[in-house]
Amino acid sequence: MFGAGKRALITGINGFTGRYVAAELSAAGYRVFGLGSLPSTQEDYLQVNLLDADELADAIAQVKPDVVVHLAAIAFVGHGDASAFYNVNVIGTRNLLQALYDCGRPLDAVLIASSANIYGNSVEGKLDECMLANPANDYAVSKLAMEYMAKLWVDKLPIFITRPFNYTGVGQADNFLLPKIVKHYKERAAIIELGNIDVWRDFTDVRALSKAYVALLQASPVGETINVCSGRTYSLREAVALCEKISGHSLEIRVNPAFVRPNEVKSLCGDASKLRTIIGEWDTPPLEETLRWMLEN
Repeated sequence: MFGAGKRALITGINGFTGRYVAAELSAAGYRVFGLGSLPSTQEDYLQVNLLDADELADAIAQVKPDVVVHLAAIAFVGHGDASAFYNVNVIGTRNLLQALYDCGRPLDAVLIASSANIYGNSVEGKLDECMLANPANDYAVSKLAMEYMAKLWVDKLPIFITRPFNYTGVGQADNFLLPKIVKHYKERAAIIELGNIDVWRDFTDVRALSKAYVALLQASPVGETINVCSGRTYSLREAVALCEKISGHSLEIRVNPAFVRPNEVKSLCGDASKLRTIIGEWDTPPLEETLRWMLEN
């Protein structure tokens, strides 16, 4: 196992993605340490505020990681406080990179999770990493700013950046669309209120995304920016139909104008060619399989 005897650090370990990446890293032989902003009694966990540079430096010196997966972020696009996006996603990331550099320990790889949201209302078709960024909200702008800031550190740390498109799975908060839809079907609700359901998204299963992240850490493509996506799109209308098919329950969809986002990206599909060039054969289950897993757990 390539991680045997090595230490991995995951920021935001208790978030939706962190738990799955931690399991993959453990399976690869790493001893997994986690940072998070909330208290926890789990082993090898440190409660740290990314905006407290001294506290962060102490935590890094204590863990002495070989690889780092930086997932901690304000990730919900509808989050009300715009300044929180910039504080956590940009300043918090910079503090982390400074602490890793100051620790003086040679690192194998540092994965920084950005977002395909940086592409914004882009042209139709599959978006590759050369596509011009066109962020359409504060979350996306904060992630793009984070990417530019991180690139200032590439000569000092083995950094690469991932741009995941939408991904989902068991345990994702139900303020995200697919978990919200799944929850309504599980509860056999009569009505669901949604925004625009005729938007198309590229969905990856969080288990497949985690496998891709660990394979990328092994490859350590320093300085690269890599899409993580399926290359297939489904409309939310199709996702609803799949949930109906799997559950055998039908409900009424009401479009609530309050849920229709201004600057809504109509179609977001990624090109995963670069990812596959780096890590080899990789794919994500069809959306129906992921939704079935979510509905049955």
